[in-house]
Amino acid sequence: MTFEMPQPTLGAGRFVLGRLGRAVTKSKRARTFYVAAAVVSAVAGYVESSRAAAVRRAQRRGRYEDLAAYRVVRAVTGMRQKVLHWRDTQGRVGRTALADAGVAERMSFYREGPQGLEPLWLWLTEEGLPLRPASWENVFRTASQRCEQVLAGRVAEPPFCTPHMCRHSFALHMLVVLHHVMDRRMGQSVQERRDFQLLYGDVWRMVQDLLGHAQVETTRDIYLAPVADLRLRSLLAEPAPRAEGAAAPSAQWVSSLLARIAQESEGVQDLDSALGLG
Repeated sequence: MTFEMPQPTLGAGRFVLGRLGRAVTKSKRARTFYVAAAVVSAVAGYVESSRAAAVRRAQRRGRYEDLAAYRVVRAVTGMRQKVLHWRDTQGRVGRTALADAGVAERMSFYREGPQGLEPLWLWLTEEGLPLRPASWENVFRTASQRCEQVLAGRVAEPPFCTPHMCRHSFALHMLVVLHHVMDRRMGQSVQERRDFQLLYGDVWRMVQDLLGHAQVETTRDIYLAPVADLRLRSLLAEPAPRAEGAAAPSAQWVSSLLARIAQESEGVQDLDSALGLG
């Protein structure tokens, strides 16, 4: 929902973190997620522009008042354990722990805005109604079909994408970055690195935790099978350039390495290469 989107703070760096309640995760466990500060800004822009316009159109048409059932959230209390206090269309009042609110219940929550009811659900359709999670499949499918139509005859294999591919891409990107942070930045002795890994786990386990997998084998064998030999590739490649005191290799260098991996690995595609921009 809108108030769950993490907000960048002064000195937060390139990434900010947020939390997902257990009721809406696949594992049914609360999750921490990380978002680039630039993405947070882009989402804020969406909220203030496209989303706001969709809400205004729906309000003018009385779309929200015509809903059969909804809950108006009057207050959100608590810090780590947030509780939503609401009133429904029958005048009944109640409260729901945010961690226990599933997708359907979250989509029913609204608030009283300056110009009437507004959904608390972050992503909305053009009609101003909550966009169901499964609908993202259609969004990506439509975009992939557009790429196929526009690029037909211009490139051999037009790029395509699904929501789940974004998760794979995130896993691959984090594996590259974490390998180089561990290998080149830490400045630790062999014994210090061994102690660090015993305390925090190796890179594969870090990526496993980020993805929320119960078993590290799932991370290795399914998500990152095309690059299981990444450490060897990294050792054979030239050292990663980075600015003095930087926390990780530059974004340009990481992109370059990922492009080379895409050329050598089945199951990995590089957009710039597919479009002839590389």
